[in-house]
Amino acid sequence: MPRYKKLNTSDFYLPYNPQLVARAKELRHNPTPAEKKLWQGYLRNFPFRVLRQRPIDQFIVDFYCAALRLVIEVDGDSHFTPEGQVYDQERTDVLEGYGLRVIRFANFEVMSYFEGVCRRIDELRSP
Repeated sequence: MPRYKKLNTSDFYLPYNPQLVARAKELRHNPTPAEKKLWQGYLRNFPFRVLRQRPIDQFIVDFYCAALRLVIEVDGDSHFTPEGQVYDQERTDVLEGYGLRVIRFANFEVMSYFEGVCRRIDELRSP
Protein backbone atom coordinates (compact mmCIF):
# COMPACT_ATOMS: atom_id res chain seq x y z
CA MET A 1 0.00 0.00 0.00
CA PRO A 2 1.46 3.39 -0.96
CA ARG A 3 2.50 5.58 1.93
CA TYR A 4 1.45 8.81 0.24
CA LYS A 5 -1.70 10.01 -1.44
CA LYS A 6 -1.46 10.95 -5.11
CA LEU A 7 0.54 7.82 -6.05
CA ASN A 8 -0.56 5.92 -9.13
CA THR A 9 -0.96 2.21 -8.44
CA SER A 10 -1.98 -0.99 -10.20
CA ASP A 11 -1.51 -4.70 -9.67
CA PHE A 12 1.28 -4.72 -12.28
CA TYR A 13 3.37 -1.64 -11.55
CA LEU A 14 5.04 -0.26 -8.47
CA PRO A 15 3.38 2.90 -7.14
CA TYR A 16 4.85 6.19 -8.24
CA ASN A 17 4.19 9.88 -7.99
CA PRO A 18 3.17 11.05 -11.49
CA GLN A 19 4.56 14.51 -10.68
CA LEU A 20 8.07 12.97 -10.81
CA VAL A 21 7.79 11.78 -14.43
CA ALA A 22 8.97 15.07 -15.98
CA ARG A 23 11.94 15.29 -13.59
CA ALA A 24 12.86 11.65 -14.32
CA LYS A 25 12.83 12.39 -18.05
CA GLU A 26 15.07 15.41 -17.48
CA LEU A 27 17.51 13.27 -15.45
CA ARG A 28 17.60 10.64 -18.23
CA HIS A 29 18.71 13.34 -20.65
CA ASN A 30 21.38 14.67 -18.26
CA PRO A 31 23.08 11.71 -16.57
CA THR A 32 26.09 12.09 -14.32
CA PRO A 33 29.36 10.83 -15.86
CA ALA A 34 29.21 7.72 -13.64
CA GLU A 35 25.58 6.98 -14.57
CA LYS A 36 26.40 7.45 -18.25
CA LYS A 37 29.38 5.11 -18.02
CA LEU A 38 27.40 2.40 -16.24
CA TRP A 39 24.53 2.69 -18.72
CA GLN A 40 26.63 2.87 -21.89
CA GLY A 41 29.24 0.36 -20.81
CA TYR A 42 27.09 -2.29 -19.18
CA LEU A 43 23.40 -1.86 -18.34
CA ARG A 44 22.22 -0.86 -21.81
CA ASN A 45 23.06 -4.40 -22.99
CA PHE A 46 22.19 -6.18 -19.75
CA PRO A 47 20.37 -9.50 -20.33
CA PHE A 48 17.26 -8.09 -18.60
CA ARG A 49 15.57 -4.79 -19.38
CA VAL A 50 16.85 -1.93 -17.24
CA LEU A 51 15.06 1.39 -16.94
CA ARG A 52 16.90 4.62 -16.21
CA GLN A 53 15.65 7.24 -13.77
CA ARG A 54 12.51 5.33 -12.82
CA PRO A 55 9.95 6.89 -10.43
CA ILE A 56 9.03 4.51 -7.60
CA ASP A 57 6.93 5.77 -4.71
CA GLN A 58 8.17 9.32 -3.96
CA PHE A 59 11.66 8.67 -5.37
CA ILE A 60 13.46 8.51 -8.68
CA VAL A 61 15.88 5.59 -8.72
CA ASP A 62 18.91 5.68 -11.02
CA PHE A 63 18.34 2.24 -12.56
CA TYR A 64 15.58 -0.34 -12.13
CA CYS A 65 15.43 -3.92 -13.40
CA ALA A 66 11.89 -5.27 -12.92
CA ALA A 67 12.84 -8.86 -13.81
CA LEU A 68 15.31 -8.95 -10.93
CA ARG A 69 13.36 -6.52 -8.71
CA LEU A 70 16.67 -4.67 -8.46
CA VAL A 71 17.39 -0.98 -7.90
CA ILE A 72 20.90 0.24 -8.73
CA GLU A 73 21.93 3.58 -7.28
CA VAL A 74 25.04 5.57 -8.23
CA ASP A 75 25.84 7.97 -5.42
CA GLY A 76 27.71 11.26 -5.52
CA ASP A 77 29.29 13.20 -2.68
CA SER A 78 26.01 14.43 -1.17
CA HIS A 79 25.11 10.85 -0.27
CA PHE A 80 28.05 10.60 2.12
CA THR A 81 27.01 13.39 4.46
CA PRO A 82 25.24 12.37 7.70
CA GLU A 83 21.96 13.76 6.34
CA GLY A 84 22.46 11.99 3.01
CA GLN A 85 23.12 8.68 4.70
CA VAL A 86 19.96 8.96 6.83
CA TYR A 87 17.89 9.86 3.75
CA ASP A 88 19.39 7.00 1.73
CA GLN A 89 18.62 4.51 4.50
CA GLU A 90 15.01 5.69 4.74
CA ARG A 91 14.72 5.47 0.96
CA THR A 92 16.25 1.98 0.91
CA ASP A 93 13.83 0.86 3.64
CA VAL A 94 10.83 2.04 1.60
CA LEU A 95 12.10 0.38 -1.60
CA GLU A 96 12.87 -2.86 0.21
CA GLY A 97 9.34 -2.70 1.59
CA TYR A 98 8.17 -3.25 -1.99
CA GLY A 99 10.30 -6.38 -2.18
CA LEU A 100 13.12 -4.70 -4.11
CA ARG A 101 16.83 -5.24 -3.66
CA VAL A 102 18.88 -2.05 -3.56
CA ILE A 103 22.57 -1.92 -4.44
CA ARG A 104 24.62 1.26 -4.21
CA PHE A 105 27.87 2.32 -5.81
CA ALA A 106 29.81 5.51 -5.30
CA ASN A 107 30.64 7.55 -8.41
CA PHE A 108 34.35 6.83 -7.89
CA GLU A 109 33.67 3.06 -7.84
CA VAL A 110 31.95 3.22 -11.22
CA MET A 111 34.66 5.44 -12.68
CA SER A 112 37.69 3.65 -11.19
CA TYR A 113 36.60 0.03 -10.62
CA PHE A 114 34.15 -0.45 -13.46
CA GLU A 115 34.76 -4.16 -14.02
CA GLY A 116 34.22 -4.89 -10.32
CA VAL A 117 30.97 -2.92 -10.30
CA CYS A 118 29.73 -4.86 -13.34
CA ARG A 119 30.75 -8.14 -11.71
CA ARG A 120 28.80 -7.29 -8.54
CA ILE A 121 25.68 -6.48 -10.55
CA ASP A 122 26.12 -9.64 -12.59
CA GLU A 123 26.25 -11.71 -9.38
CA LEU A 124 22.74 -10.48 -8.54
CA ARG A 125 21.29 -12.06 -11.70
CA SER A 126 20.55 -15.24 -9.79
CA PRO A 127 18.51 -15.00 -6.57
